[in-house]
This record gives sequence, C-alpha cells and structure tokens, in this order.
Amino acid sequence: MLHDPAQLDLMFQALADPARRQMVDRLSRGPASVSQLAEPLAMSLSAVVQHLNLLEASGLVRTQKVGRVRTCQIEPMALRAAEHWINERRLAWERRLDRLGDFLAQNKDEN
Repeated sequence: MLHDPAQLDLMFQALADPARRQMVDRLSRGPASVSQLAEPLAMSLSAVVQHLNLLEASGLVRTQKVGRVRTCQIEPMALRAAEHWINERRLAWERRLDRLGDFLAQNKDEN
C-alpha cells in the first residue's frame, strides 16, 4: 500500500472531508456501528454510508455486517502508510533546513 499512488490519493481524499475525519477520529477510540457514527453528524444515514464507503475504499476503515448491524473499525496499517508518506517529506525538509542552517553558520562572516 505504501507505494501505490492511487491508494494514497484515495486515502488523502478520504481524510480531506471534515465529516470523514470525525468518523476516523471516533473509530480511533474503538469500533462503532454506522448509527453510532451518524449520531453526532448533521446528515442523513445514507450520506454517512456514502462517506463510509469512501473510507472503506481508501483502506482506512473496515466494516463487518452481523445481522442488521454494520460495525466499523479503523485499519491501523492504512494510517501508518499515510503517516509514513508524510514523515518522508518532513524528514527531507528537516535535512534541507539543517543543511541551510549549517551553510549560513559557516558563511556568517562573509555577510
């Protein structure tokens, strides 16, 4: 999943929406039913299901239906993939800034 740009695009698209981030935040505390996820949101149950479908397609959320209840839970490995991608960029910028700081310190007397 780390090296699949399409999957990473889906993941960030899923996280771009505040309602979906709220669902992910709720699921980070433990599994929840669709109704429990819908409760604090000002939208219809069918809209919540559409959001969940995108979260599931992105790999961030897993769902399981038992009887009439669909239970959702977070997929930690998907979050790690997004975290890894962000950390790679952060580390690259930190290295660049460190090199700039070193360069400026070495050339301080020239200015």
